[in-house]
Amino acid sequence: MTRPTSAIIDTQALRDNFALAQKLGTSAKSMPMVKANAYGHGMVKVAEALKDMAPAYGVACIEEALELRQATIDQPILLLEGPHSADEVEIADQHGFWLMLENHHQLEAVVKAKLSNPINIWIKFDTGMHRLGFQPNEAQQVFQRLNNSPNVSKSMVLATHFSCADNLDNDFTKQQLSHFKTAFDSIDQPNLLKSLANSAAILDWPEVKDDWQRPGYMLYGNTPFARNQPNADQLVPVMHFQSAVISIRTIATGESVGYTANWTAQRPSTIATIAVGYGDGYPRHAKNGTPVLIRGVKCPVVGNVSMDMISVDLTDLATPVDIGEPVTLWGPGLGVNEVAHHSGTIGYELLTRMPARVPRIYK
Repeated sequence: MTRPTSAIIDTQALRDNFALAQKLGTSAKSMPMVKANAYGHGMVKVAEALKDMAPAYGVACIEEALELRQATIDQPILLLEGPHSADEVEIADQHGFWLMLENHHQLEAVVKAKLSNPINIWIKFDTGMHRLGFQPNEAQQVFQRLNNSPNVSKSMVLATHFSCADNLDNDFTKQQLSHFKTAFDSIDQPNLLKSLANSAAILDWPEVKDDWQRPGYMLYGNTPFARNQPNADQLVPVMHFQSAVISIRTIATGESVGYTANWTAQRPSTIATIAVGYGDGYPRHAKNGTPVLIRGVKCPVVGNVSMDMISVDLTDLATPVDIGEPVTLWGPGLGVNEVAHHSGTIGYELLTRMPARVPRIYK
Protein backbone atom coordinates (compact mmCIF):
# COMPACT_ATOMS: atom_id res chain seq x y z
CA MET A 1 0.00 0.00 0.00
CA THR A 2 1.41 3.38 -0.97
CA ARG A 3 0.48 6.95 -0.11
CA PRO A 4 -2.41 7.88 -2.43
CA THR A 5 -1.05 11.22 -3.65
CA SER A 6 -0.02 11.31 -7.31
CA ALA A 7 -0.19 13.32 -10.51
CA ILE A 8 -1.77 11.51 -13.44
CA ILE A 9 -0.39 12.90 -16.71
CA ASP A 10 -2.71 12.48 -19.69
CA THR A 11 -0.41 12.32 -22.70
CA GLN A 12 -3.30 12.24 -25.18
CA ALA A 13 -4.60 15.51 -23.75
CA LEU A 14 -1.08 16.89 -24.13
CA ARG A 15 -1.02 15.89 -27.79
CA ASP A 16 -4.52 17.29 -28.37
CA ASN A 17 -3.54 20.64 -26.86
CA PHE A 18 -0.43 20.76 -29.03
CA ALA A 19 -2.54 19.94 -32.09
CA LEU A 20 -4.82 22.87 -31.19
CA ALA A 21 -1.81 25.19 -31.08
CA GLN A 22 -0.75 23.95 -34.51
CA LYS A 23 -4.24 24.42 -35.89
CA LEU A 24 -4.53 27.97 -34.59
CA GLY A 25 -1.07 28.82 -35.88
CA THR A 26 -1.99 27.72 -39.42
CA SER A 27 1.37 27.55 -41.22
CA ALA A 28 3.52 28.43 -38.19
CA LYS A 29 5.73 25.81 -36.58
CA SER A 30 4.94 25.17 -32.92
CA MET A 31 7.79 24.73 -30.46
CA PRO A 32 6.56 23.27 -27.17
CA MET A 33 7.98 24.89 -24.06
CA VAL A 34 9.27 22.09 -21.81
CA LYS A 35 11.33 24.24 -19.43
CA ALA A 36 10.91 23.92 -15.65
CA ASN A 37 10.37 20.17 -15.94
CA ALA A 38 7.67 20.79 -18.55
CA TYR A 39 5.76 23.03 -16.14
CA GLY A 40 5.95 20.29 -13.54
CA HIS A 41 4.68 17.54 -15.83
CA GLY A 42 8.01 15.79 -16.42
CA MET A 43 10.24 17.20 -19.14
CA VAL A 44 11.58 14.00 -20.66
CA LYS A 45 8.22 12.21 -20.69
CA VAL A 46 6.49 15.23 -22.23
CA ALA A 47 9.16 15.53 -24.90
CA GLU A 48 8.86 11.84 -25.68
CA ALA A 49 5.07 12.10 -25.93
CA LEU A 50 5.41 14.90 -28.52
CA LYS A 51 8.44 13.53 -30.35
CA ASP A 52 6.56 12.71 -33.55
CA MET A 53 4.80 16.11 -33.57
CA ALA A 54 7.27 18.72 -32.33
CA PRO A 55 9.90 20.15 -34.71
CA ALA A 56 11.94 21.54 -31.78
CA TYR A 57 11.75 22.17 -28.03
CA GLY A 58 12.22 25.23 -25.85
CA VAL A 59 14.09 25.14 -22.52
CA ALA A 60 15.45 27.81 -20.20
CA CYS A 61 19.02 26.62 -19.78
CA ILE A 62 21.69 24.26 -21.01
CA GLU A 63 21.22 21.82 -18.13
CA GLU A 64 17.68 21.18 -19.30
CA ALA A 65 18.83 20.78 -22.89
CA LEU A 66 21.50 18.27 -21.92
CA GLU A 67 18.96 16.25 -19.96
CA LEU A 68 16.85 15.95 -23.10
CA ARG A 69 19.84 14.91 -25.19
CA GLN A 70 20.78 12.27 -22.63
CA ALA A 71 17.24 10.94 -22.99
CA THR A 72 17.86 10.57 -26.76
CA ILE A 73 15.65 13.50 -27.76
CA ASP A 74 17.32 14.48 -31.02
CA GLN A 75 15.23 17.43 -32.24
CA PRO A 76 16.69 20.94 -32.09
CA ILE A 77 16.49 22.50 -28.62
CA LEU A 78 16.36 26.27 -28.13
CA LEU A 79 17.98 27.79 -25.04
CA LEU A 80 15.59 30.62 -24.30
CA GLU A 81 17.99 32.48 -21.99
CA GLY A 82 20.92 31.90 -24.33
CA PRO A 83 24.41 31.02 -23.13
CA HIS A 84 25.29 32.01 -19.56
CA SER A 85 29.01 31.62 -20.24
CA ALA A 86 31.30 31.36 -23.27
CA ASP A 87 31.85 27.61 -22.85
CA GLU A 88 28.12 27.01 -23.29
CA VAL A 89 28.42 28.20 -26.90
CA GLU A 90 30.80 25.34 -27.63
CA ILE A 91 28.55 22.88 -25.81
CA ALA A 92 25.65 24.11 -27.93
CA ASP A 93 27.74 23.48 -31.04
CA GLN A 94 28.54 19.93 -29.91
CA HIS A 95 24.91 19.03 -29.24
CA GLY A 96 23.10 20.98 -31.93
CA PHE A 97 21.37 23.41 -29.60
CA TRP A 98 19.92 26.69 -30.82
CA LEU A 99 20.68 29.88 -28.92
CA MET A 100 18.50 32.86 -28.14
CA LEU A 101 20.76 35.92 -27.86
CA GLU A 102 19.58 38.96 -25.92
CA ASN A 103 22.68 41.04 -25.13
CA HIS A 104 26.03 42.01 -26.60
CA HIS A 105 27.97 39.83 -24.16
CA GLN A 106 26.23 36.76 -25.56
CA LEU A 107 26.63 38.01 -29.12
CA GLU A 108 30.40 38.41 -28.73
CA ALA A 109 30.67 34.97 -27.11
CA VAL A 110 29.12 33.43 -30.22
CA VAL A 111 31.16 35.46 -32.70
CA LYS A 112 34.47 34.70 -30.95
CA ALA A 113 33.85 31.01 -30.28
CA LYS A 114 35.73 28.25 -32.08
CA LEU A 115 32.96 26.15 -33.56
CA SER A 116 32.76 23.22 -35.94
CA ASN A 117 29.39 24.22 -37.39
CA PRO A 118 27.31 27.38 -37.68
CA ILE A 119 24.76 27.72 -34.86
CA ASN A 120 21.11 28.55 -35.34
CA ILE A 121 20.55 31.90 -33.64
CA TRP A 122 17.37 33.58 -32.43
CA ILE A 123 17.70 37.30 -31.73
CA LYS A 124 15.56 38.53 -28.84
CA PHE A 125 14.25 42.09 -28.91
CA ASP A 126 12.84 44.02 -25.96
CA THR A 127 9.61 45.51 -27.28
CA GLY A 128 8.30 46.68 -23.93
CA MET A 129 8.50 43.91 -21.35
CA HIS A 130 11.95 45.19 -20.29
CA ARG A 131 13.23 41.84 -19.13
CA LEU A 132 15.51 40.53 -21.88
CA GLY A 133 16.44 41.61 -25.38
CA PHE A 134 18.28 44.04 -27.60
CA GLN A 135 16.66 47.37 -28.29
CA PRO A 136 14.68 47.51 -31.57
CA ASN A 137 16.85 50.36 -32.87
CA GLU A 138 19.86 48.02 -32.63
CA ALA A 139 18.33 45.48 -34.99
CA GLN A 140 20.38 46.23 -38.10
CA GLN A 141 23.66 46.47 -36.18
CA VAL A 142 23.09 43.25 -34.25
CA PHE A 143 21.95 41.35 -37.31
CA GLN A 144 24.91 42.42 -39.41
CA ARG A 145 27.40 41.47 -36.70
CA LEU A 146 25.94 38.00 -36.56
CA ASN A 147 25.35 37.64 -40.28
CA ASN A 148 29.02 38.39 -40.96
CA SER A 149 30.18 35.61 -38.63
CA PRO A 150 30.91 32.12 -39.96
CA ASN A 151 29.71 30.82 -36.58
CA VAL A 152 26.12 31.79 -37.30
CA SER A 153 23.62 30.08 -39.58
CA LYS A 154 22.13 32.41 -42.19
CA SER A 155 18.59 31.41 -41.24
CA MET A 156 18.10 33.55 -38.14
CA VAL A 157 14.91 34.16 -36.18
CA LEU A 158 13.83 37.48 -34.68
CA ALA A 159 11.82 37.05 -31.50
CA THR A 160 10.11 38.96 -28.73
CA HIS A 161 7.89 38.14 -25.77
CA PHE A 162 4.51 39.66 -24.96
CA SER A 163 3.91 40.90 -21.44
CA CYS A 164 0.14 41.47 -21.56
CA ALA A 165 -1.28 39.17 -24.23
CA ASP A 166 -3.22 37.31 -21.54
CA ASN A 167 -5.15 40.49 -20.70
CA LEU A 168 -7.83 40.73 -23.36
CA ASP A 169 -8.65 44.32 -22.41
CA ASN A 170 -5.08 45.62 -22.69
CA ASP A 171 -3.82 46.95 -26.03
CA PHE A 172 -0.14 46.96 -24.99
CA THR A 173 0.41 43.93 -27.23
CA LYS A 174 -0.35 46.14 -30.22
CA GLN A 175 2.36 48.53 -29.09
CA GLN A 176 4.81 45.66 -28.79
CA LEU A 177 3.88 44.48 -32.27
CA SER A 178 4.62 47.95 -33.60
CA HIS A 179 8.06 48.01 -31.93
CA PHE A 180 8.84 44.56 -33.28
CA LYS A 181 7.82 45.58 -36.80
CA THR A 182 10.26 48.49 -36.57
CA ALA A 183 13.08 46.10 -35.74
CA PHE A 184 12.11 43.53 -38.35
CA ASP A 185 11.63 46.03 -41.16
CA SER A 186 15.01 47.63 -40.51
CA ILE A 187 16.78 44.46 -41.63
CA ASP A 188 16.92 43.79 -45.35
CA GLN A 189 17.07 40.00 -45.30
CA PRO A 190 14.62 37.76 -47.21
CA ASN A 191 15.34 34.65 -45.13
CA LEU A 192 14.67 36.24 -41.77
CA LEU A 193 12.08 34.41 -39.65
CA LYS A 194 9.85 35.60 -36.78
CA SER A 195 8.70 34.24 -33.43
CA LEU A 196 6.31 36.24 -31.24
CA ALA A 197 3.35 34.16 -30.09
CA ASN A 198 3.19 32.69 -26.60
CA SER A 199 0.15 30.72 -25.46
CA ALA A 200 -2.09 33.76 -25.03
CA ALA A 201 -1.18 35.16 -28.44
CA ILE A 202 -1.73 31.79 -30.11
CA LEU A 203 -5.20 31.58 -28.58
CA ASP A 204 -6.45 35.14 -29.03
CA TRP A 205 -4.23 37.22 -31.30
CA PRO A 206 -4.93 36.00 -34.86
CA GLU A 207 -2.88 38.87 -36.32
CA VAL A 208 0.26 37.32 -34.80
CA LYS A 209 0.99 34.82 -37.54
CA ASP A 210 4.68 34.15 -37.45
CA ASP A 211 7.11 31.42 -38.49
CA TRP A 212 7.61 29.96 -35.03
CA GLN A 213 5.18 30.05 -32.10
CA ARG A 214 5.92 28.97 -28.55
CA PRO A 215 3.03 27.21 -26.76
CA GLY A 216 3.67 26.78 -23.06
CA TYR A 217 0.89 26.99 -20.46
CA MET A 218 -1.79 26.09 -23.00
CA LEU A 219 0.10 22.93 -23.88
CA TYR A 220 -0.68 21.60 -20.42
CA GLY A 221 -4.38 22.32 -20.79
CA ASN A 222 -4.70 25.55 -18.86
CA THR A 223 -5.98 28.91 -19.97
CA PRO A 224 -3.81 32.01 -19.55
CA PHE A 225 -6.94 34.18 -19.46
CA ALA A 226 -8.99 35.34 -16.48
CA ARG A 227 -12.27 34.72 -18.30
CA ASN A 228 -13.72 32.31 -20.82
CA GLN A 229 -12.23 32.40 -24.31
CA PRO A 230 -13.50 30.13 -27.12
CA ASN A 231 -10.16 28.68 -28.13
CA ALA A 232 -8.91 28.29 -24.57
CA ASP A 233 -12.17 26.55 -23.64
CA GLN A 234 -11.10 23.67 -25.89
CA LEU A 235 -8.02 22.90 -23.81
CA VAL A 236 -7.95 19.73 -21.73
CA PRO A 237 -6.03 19.60 -18.42
CA VAL A 238 -3.03 17.31 -18.71
CA MET A 239 -2.32 16.93 -14.99
CA HIS A 240 -4.81 15.31 -12.60
CA PHE A 241 -3.40 15.98 -9.13
CA GLN A 242 -5.15 13.56 -6.83
CA SER A 243 -5.09 12.06 -3.38
CA ALA A 244 -7.55 10.38 -1.03
CA VAL A 245 -9.30 10.67 2.32
CA ILE A 246 -7.20 9.08 5.08
CA SER A 247 -9.27 10.01 8.16
CA ILE A 248 -12.76 11.26 9.01
CA ARG A 249 -14.14 12.79 12.20
CA THR A 250 -17.15 14.74 13.43
CA ILE A 251 -16.52 17.90 15.43
CA ALA A 252 -18.90 20.03 17.47
CA THR A 253 -19.85 23.66 16.99
CA GLY A 254 -17.01 25.83 18.25
CA GLU A 255 -14.26 23.28 17.65
CA SER A 256 -11.28 24.34 15.49
CA VAL A 257 -9.20 22.61 12.83
CA GLY A 258 -5.50 22.69 12.05
CA TYR A 259 -2.47 24.75 13.02
CA THR A 260 -3.26 28.15 14.59
CA ALA A 261 -6.94 27.12 14.84
CA ASN A 262 -7.85 29.64 12.14
CA TRP A 263 -11.11 27.88 11.21
CA THR A 264 -13.83 27.17 13.73
CA ALA A 265 -16.95 25.12 13.06
CA GLN A 266 -20.17 27.12 13.08
CA ARG A 267 -22.23 23.89 13.19
CA PRO A 268 -21.58 20.19 13.83
CA SER A 269 -19.21 19.31 10.98
CA THR A 270 -17.76 16.27 9.25
CA ILE A 271 -14.06 16.80 8.59
CA ALA A 272 -11.91 14.67 6.29
CA THR A 273 -8.12 14.60 6.32
CA ILE A 274 -6.52 14.33 2.87
CA ALA A 275 -3.00 13.01 2.27
CA VAL A 276 -1.51 16.08 0.60
CA GLY A 277 0.23 19.21 1.83
CA TYR A 278 2.72 21.88 0.94
CA GLY A 279 5.42 19.19 0.90
CA ASP A 280 3.60 17.87 -2.17
CA GLY A 281 3.24 21.25 -3.84
CA TYR A 282 -0.24 22.01 -2.55
CA PRO A 283 -0.24 25.76 -1.86
CA ARG A 284 0.60 26.65 1.75
CA HIS A 285 -1.48 29.82 1.48
CA ALA A 286 -4.69 28.15 0.29
CA LYS A 287 -7.46 30.00 2.10
CA ASN A 288 -10.40 28.53 3.95
CA GLY A 289 -12.90 27.64 1.24
CA THR A 290 -10.37 26.59 -1.41
CA PRO A 291 -12.16 23.79 -3.28
CA VAL A 292 -11.23 20.16 -3.75
CA LEU A 293 -13.40 17.79 -5.76
CA ILE A 294 -15.00 14.76 -4.09
CA ARG A 295 -17.61 12.74 -6.00
CA GLY A 296 -17.87 15.64 -8.43
CA VAL A 297 -18.76 18.10 -5.67
CA LYS A 298 -16.56 21.01 -4.61
CA CYS A 299 -15.77 20.73 -0.91
CA PRO A 300 -13.95 23.47 1.00
CA VAL A 301 -10.52 23.23 2.58
CA VAL A 302 -10.68 24.31 6.23
CA GLY A 303 -7.79 25.23 8.49
CA ASN A 304 -4.17 25.80 7.56
CA VAL A 305 -2.45 23.55 5.04
CA SER A 306 0.09 21.28 6.75
CA MET A 307 3.24 19.81 5.23
CA ASP A 308 1.61 16.47 4.48
CA MET A 309 -2.13 16.95 5.01
CA ILE A 310 -5.12 19.22 4.49
CA SER A 311 -8.57 19.16 6.10
CA VAL A 312 -11.80 19.39 4.13
CA ASP A 313 -15.37 20.01 5.29
CA LEU A 314 -17.67 17.23 4.01
CA THR A 315 -20.77 18.33 5.94
CA ASP A 316 -22.78 19.31 2.86
CA LEU A 317 -22.19 16.07 0.93
CA ALA A 318 -25.43 14.14 0.45
CA THR A 319 -23.98 10.74 1.34
CA PRO A 320 -21.24 9.64 3.75
CA VAL A 321 -17.66 9.35 2.54
CA ASP A 322 -15.35 6.47 3.44
CA ILE A 323 -11.63 6.40 4.04
CA GLY A 324 -9.95 5.90 0.69
CA GLU A 325 -12.40 8.15 -1.16
CA PRO A 326 -10.58 9.74 -4.16
CA VAL A 327 -10.01 13.50 -4.08
CA THR A 328 -9.16 15.76 -7.02
CA LEU A 329 -6.90 18.62 -5.96
CA TRP A 330 -6.84 20.06 -9.48
CA GLY A 331 -7.39 18.68 -12.94
CA PRO A 332 -10.55 17.70 -14.86
CA GLY A 333 -13.51 19.45 -13.25
CA LEU A 334 -11.36 21.73 -11.09
CA GLY A 335 -8.86 23.92 -12.90
CA VAL A 336 -5.51 24.72 -11.34
CA ASN A 337 -6.26 28.41 -11.95
CA GLU A 338 -9.22 28.23 -9.56
CA VAL A 339 -7.08 26.72 -6.80
CA ALA A 340 -4.39 29.32 -7.48
CA HIS A 341 -6.92 32.15 -7.24
CA HIS A 342 -7.89 31.01 -3.74
CA SER A 343 -4.21 30.85 -2.82
CA GLY A 344 -3.08 34.27 -4.00
CA THR A 345 -0.92 32.95 -6.83
CA ILE A 346 -1.15 31.69 -10.42
CA GLY A 347 -1.55 28.23 -11.87
CA TYR A 348 1.89 28.40 -13.48
CA GLU A 349 3.49 28.47 -10.03
CA LEU A 350 1.45 25.59 -8.64
CA LEU A 351 2.37 23.35 -11.56
CA THR A 352 6.06 24.18 -11.75
CA ARG A 353 6.63 23.92 -8.00
CA MET A 354 5.30 20.38 -7.68
CA PRO A 355 8.18 18.38 -6.16
CA ALA A 356 9.62 15.03 -7.14
CA ARG A 357 7.96 13.55 -4.04
CA VAL A 358 4.71 13.38 -6.00
CA PRO A 359 4.90 10.45 -8.44
CA ARG A 360 3.92 11.23 -12.02
CA ILE A 361 1.92 8.46 -13.64
CA TYR A 362 1.70 8.65 -17.43
CA LYS A 363 -1.19 7.30 -19.44
